[in-house]
Amino acid sequence: MDAKQSKTVNEGFTVTGNWTMLAKNLKAKFAQLTESDLKFEAGKENDLITRIEARLHKTRDEVILLLKNAQLAKTNVF
Repeated sequence: MDAKQSKTVNEGFTVTGNWTMLAKNLKAKFAQLTESDLKFEAGKENDLITRIEARLHKTRDEVILLLKNAQLAKTNVF
């Protein structure tokens, strides 16, 4: 992914839907995530991304895509 695509991914992310359910699904898929890692406050998506990025040892873009895909999933399993 080049810098232009990366910038687009980062700018377009906001948490939507039921965060509590999404957080439970993420924790089920990634056992190393803690309640603190998944704490979310409206408007502070960057803080959330940074915590998940550090815990999962993934890039920012990978975390954003993971969260976007999870939000788009129509079932509890993604």
